[in-house]
Amino acid sequence: MSLDTNVKLKYYNLQPFTKWTGGKRQLLGELRSYMPETYGRYFEPFVGGGALFFDLAPEQAVINDFNEELINAYRQIKNNPAELINLLIKHKENNSKDYYLELRSADRDGRISRMTGVERAARILYMLRVDFNGLYRVNSKNQFNVPYGRYKNPKIVDVDLLYQISEYLNENDIEILQTDFAEAIKDAQTGDFVYFDPPYIPLNETSSFTSYTHEGFSYEEQVRLRDTFKELTERGVYAMLSNSSNPLVEELYKDFNIYFVEAQRTNGAKSSSRGKISEIIVTNYD
Repeated sequence: MSLDTNVKLKYYNLQPFTKWTGGKRQLLGELRSYMPETYGRYFEPFVGGGALFFDLAPEQAVINDFNEELINAYRQIKNNPAELINLLIKHKENNSKDYYLELRSADRDGRISRMTGVERAARILYMLRVDFNGLYRVNSKNQFNVPYGRYKNPKIVDVDLLYQISEYLNENDIEILQTDFAEAIKDAQTGDFVYFDPPYIPLNETSSFTSYTHEGFSYEEQVRLRDTFKELTERGVYAMLSNSSNPLVEELYKDFNIYFVEAQRTNGAKSSSRGKISEIIVTNYD
């Protein structure tokens, strides 16, 4: 997509508003190098923190994630930035371990069901700024269960960034969905571009598919994703996918172009699990 120069300059420094497991900021150069030179509408069915989305700042896009709390945050930034910022400032002023744990317990005692959308967004964005390693993790009851982190001065609210993202989302044709990945790309047409960044196939038996959304993402879902990748190819849609460098992934995508890249893992519960890992990028075009 060839963006208007003024649009490029206006949004040149957009970046994710939150940490998110599997974030791609350290791979942006690699991802850009494997993208098609030109394309129509941009689709990202597993948007997460949106590192590539914000880096590209497309004028037309469909972004999606199955995580309800995350997508609510995107929508509140778009629609209610001032109220969201005021709530984040309140959380910043009250920040402590006890305050965090009290707010975290809202999904255990029923308070979260009485919160407004903007209150829920402020809650999750605050918690992701101050919890251990910026992790989003829920238990089998869909309750947030990450402990409080050890930060001297966490940046809980970035006023300028939130207003800039809000302006970008409102001034461009950006559709924000919370649905199944296949549903999110059903309108992709010939010449459009889809980037898939799904929950990765675990590198070892102790890794978990199910930490990031309560519903989880099984191997069967990975196969369904591969089938969706094939369908897009048949429709003439450019598709690119990231996943772990794993024999299962290589077998699934053996009919496509596979490239190997080194990535810095940023969200591991153990510091020893945050070293460099090998990832793959798959494309259905040369």
